[in-house]
Amino acid sequence: MKETRMDVRYMVQLALLIAIELVMKTIGLGSVPVGPLYMSFLTVPIAVGAMLLGPLAGGILGTVFGLVSFKDAITGLSAMTHVFFELNPISTFVLCVITRMLMGVCVGWIFRLLSKVDKAGVVSYLVGAISAPLLNTLFFMGYIILTFYNTEYIQNLVAAKGATNPMMFVILLVGVQGLIEAVVCCAVGSAVAKAVAKVLKN
Repeated sequence: MKETRMDVRYMVQLALLIAIELVMKTIGLGSVPVGPLYMSFLTVPIAVGAMLLGPLAGGILGTVFGLVSFKDAITGLSAMTHVFFELNPISTFVLCVITRMLMGVCVGWIFRLLSKVDKAGVVSYLVGAISAPLLNTLFFMGYIILTFYNTEYIQNLVAAKGATNPMMFVILLVGVQGLIEAVVCCAVGSAVAKAVAKVLKN
């Protein structure tokens, strides 16, 4: 009976976080267009879920984020990924969905490993929260470099940014946007996750 209650609570919490993700996206809080990219705060509920519910939940929440992004690629709502979709739909699916799924799983494992040594929970929550936007950027931009860097679209951006190599291109393209994502997701994600964990424990 206790295991059944735990399973139900897990599913309810996961469903709630998925709903929050979708609502954030629908009302425009989840993705803010900045040039060819989106400044995304959808990593916040992913980080919260990965830290509170574990790597599997992080992977599921990351997959939801990825599917929403893939829809934007298909419909043209995201200019960059729409170009990628027209070039290679399969690689674009990997870019949008698989990288986000891996991000969610990794956040869950990072938090789980840190929480074993961080009994106070200060470092583990902060690192877990900030790892979501950082890994999202790392996996997403890394896959773009590996798969689409030599395309005409990316090379035009490289020329426009004056980048001399792939690393410089990523830095110039992400720039302040990435910093804002990291700061917001770290502050909000860690605070929310720690507060909810305390409530659930009590």
